[in-house]
Amino acid sequence: MTSQNPVSRSPRSAAIVGAGQTGVTAALGLLDAGFEVTLYSDRDQPALRNDVPATGTALEFGVAQQAELALGLDTYTARAPRHTGLSVRIADPDRNELIAFDGVFDGYVGVAVDTRLKADDRLTAFRERGGRFVVEQVTPETLDGVAAQHDLTLVATGRGGLSDLFPIDTARTVYDAPQRSLLTVTVTGLGHDPSVFAHRSAAGGAHSGFSIFADQGEGWWGPYLHKDAGPSWAFLGWARPGSDWERRFGAADSTASAHRIVTELYRDYIDWDLPEVLATQVIEDDPHSWLKGAVRPVVRAGVGRTANGHPVASLGDTSVAYDPIAGQGAQSGLVQAQRLVAAAAVHDGAFDETWIAARYAEFLAARSDSAAKVTRLFLSDPEFADIGGQFFAAAAVEPRFASALVGLLHHPQPFLGIETVEQAGAYIEEVTGLPAAEVLARFQPAGRFARSEYGGALTRA
Repeated sequence: MTSQNPVSRSPRSAAIVGAGQTGVTAALGLLDAGFEVTLYSDRDQPALRNDVPATGTALEFGVAQQAELALGLDTYTARAPRHTGLSVRIADPDRNELIAFDGVFDGYVGVAVDTRLKADDRLTAFRERGGRFVVEQVTPETLDGVAAQHDLTLVATGRGGLSDLFPIDTARTVYDAPQRSLLTVTVTGLGHDPSVFAHRSAAGGAHSGFSIFADQGEGWWGPYLHKDAGPSWAFLGWARPGSDWERRFGAADSTASAHRIVTELYRDYIDWDLPEVLATQVIEDDPHSWLKGAVRPVVRAGVGRTANGHPVASLGDTSVAYDPIAGQGAQSGLVQAQRLVAAAAVHDGAFDETWIAARYAEFLAARSDSAAKVTRLFLSDPEFADIGGQFFAAAAVEPRFASALVGLLHHPQPFLGIETVEQAGAYIEEVTGLPAAEVLARFQPAGRFARSEYGGALTRA
């Protein structure tokens, strides 16, 4: 990470459109770097905190936390329940239980923090330090005036909003439609001690749990920090098109119904984790503690132009929309924000199209290209089917590779150069010190996963 050391000059101005986690992070970073900053939002601060759902679980690992630290920001690792590993279970369409492994996060931890809490905290700091917060709907027409009045304008309005100003990068955009339907809900009633999910690993509630059904989709439980309830748990599910899970997810219309759907899903499909799920409770005071939808993974240009030709930069989900299955969206947005702030702080010239495009190309190379590719791996993209088969089988028999595989969520760069099964085998050997063929020869189907006995919940079901 590059540090921010602003050069001596009269204050320059920056505008950020969009007050989500990434936009507010960039705004606060630029303010601390000596810019006069105006942050635009279509909602006031109380509404941003209390009247909208969180934009996903926003699980972050070491690299993204380093980006926040470089900006002098709280990473929440002292307040949020920590993820120290990921426990994976994989079943085939016939419900045969095939693969089980528990990857340990080596040298870093993960934290999943309610994006509404983080954005609210940073917006408060931004305003206290003299940042200008404007509640106003910025349209393509009014953006022209905003950009004309500021030296640098960043657009962080997410996948909707002003994203159409930035052309789709067809070379990097692989899918023409969402690959999953999504459902998430945040709950309480479950601790984070070793007795929770003890059947999955000795770490218990410090590890998140990931279950994969080849024909249905994926389900994930992980420790979470809710804006009001504090330490809690979040479920995030991905349903394949046309699946039973997709039908179930589509019926959710409230926090209670989302929780009921998840409970029934685990009763019918993922019974090994059912006792913990039965112990969970909805957060009654937060009617927005659930969300459903779908994300088409899209990569857009880093530079857009307003009606009168003013260059503006895309940021966060406006730049790259990831399927959240590999947790890359929030992480990449924070990395991109930090890199932009650091570069802007030492730049002594115009923030023109050339400068914006160069910074975006650096971000794609340093993070986004590899993050998008790892996302495709965890989406079971057919192009990586053979590689994924090797990786998950190796993880099942070799703990060192299990940790390396889940470590791609933290630092995806090692996967960028892997295109063939031979290169995948070389990576297995690099990590384990053993020939890939020798590692893979040890693989045998799990047969039956260990079932939870948490709290005697099954006897009450």
